Amino acid sequence: MSAEENKAIVRRFFDEVCNERKLNVADELVAATHTLHDPSIPGVEPGPEGMKQTISVYQNAFNDAHWAVEDMVAEGDKVVTRWTGHGTHTAELQGIPQTGKQVNVPGIWIFRIAGGKIAESWDVWDTLGMMQQLGVIPVPGQGGE
Repeated sequence: MSAEENKAIVRRFFDEVCNERKLNVADELVAATHTLHDPSIPGVEPGPEGMKQTISVYQNAFNDAHWAVEDMVAEGDKVVTRWTGHGTHTAELQGIPQTGKQVNVPGIWIFRIAGGKIAESWDVWDTLGMMQQLGVIPVPGQGGE
């Protein structure tokens, strides 16, 4: 597949699965053997189900969650995206009660495409920054030290 075709798959993932909340589109876009490598979320189930579960955690906790793709670069079978997630914390997030606070979280997500599907991905994002924005972890120099 061409770099542009690979980018179109990743764009659909962000647009439809993440932002339009069409989780079942992951069945079309994510390979059954997909592995998500994310140090913030270890042990994600493989395949589309794992991806749907992961994304839904944030969609449920941030009812207005939106992933903005800032940059997208493709070469060979890899697509690299620089994204910013934002939303309002309106429900429990992995044990953190609703805070009503807004967050803006940057990240880099690398996708490997094989056979027209997302076969593997590596996601690294500012988990610490999100926790600080939610008030769960103090920000150094702002009275919480």
